[in-house]
Amino acid sequence: MPELPEVETIARGADARVRGDRIVDIWFSGHREPFKTTAGRQAKALAGRRILEVHRTGKHIVCELGPASGGPVVHGPRTEQRAVSAQWIVHLGMTGRLLVTTPEAPLAPHTHARLTLDSGKELRFVDPRRFGRLEFRDLARTSGFEGPGAEPLAIGPKEFAELFHGRKLAIKAALLNQSLLAGVGNIYADESLFHAGIRPRRSAGRLTRAELEKLRMALREVLAHAIRLGGSSVSDYVDAEGVRGFFQLEHCVYQRTDEPCRNCSTLIRRIVVAGRSTHYCPRCQH
Repeated sequence: MPELPEVETIARGADARVRGDRIVDIWFSGHREPFKTTAGRQAKALAGRRILEVHRTGKHIVCELGPASGGPVVHGPRTEQRAVSAQWIVHLGMTGRLLVTTPEAPLAPHTHARLTLDSGKELRFVDPRRFGRLEFRDLARTSGFEGPGAEPLAIGPKEFAELFHGRKLAIKAALLNQSLLAGVGNIYADESLFHAGIRPRRSAGRLTRAELEKLRMALREVLAHAIRLGGSSVSDYVDAEGVRGFFQLEHCVYQRTDEPCRNCSTLIRRIVVAGRSTHYCPRCQH
């Protein structure tokens, strides 16, 4: 499943290519699984709207939309964009892709949405396993989308420590809990725990403030570096242009079972925590 760096990379790429463009035609597939809002309602609601911004919230891609009648493009921070009246929300699921392409580009199998834009570009949602979801929100009738947990790239030391206070579950399981931290998944939990020197089975509530601060900083640094490298392409992930990421080339522990640690040459071990494959170095992590 695409995690925070992959979703951030896709959102940034889409924003650079479709911001300010208007949706002029919509096509949806006949499979109902990808639609949190019915395909018919989405098609009717999206027509004629301008895309004011595309950004990431947790593991979701949020397209901020203007009114159906159009109106001027308003630039600046999201809080200053008074013209925003609706949102189109994309969750990639396990294998979803959000691509910016042209109408002439070959149509990939399992394409479930094609938004034709005034510029001639197309915004396509492709999802072979159909675990992704597409949702429309009219902000006159409901609140805007918010992530379920704290933002890992912005949370401060005190707030981060409070997330894990008194929790008996393993720290790896706590990092995967989206109601605590939105966007962190298996790859970046393993990599962050390695860089912080913490074993994944340790009780979250027993970590010291110093250890939690080391983990917070490691998480931020790993996520930021992964974003710079375009994310990790370990399965189906590609960015908004269909290009693979490069961070998988720098994984220290994730999916490196029985390979030597890049720091100490000890063989990386694989265990299961919270039902997920978990990788760590028995010497570097305590």
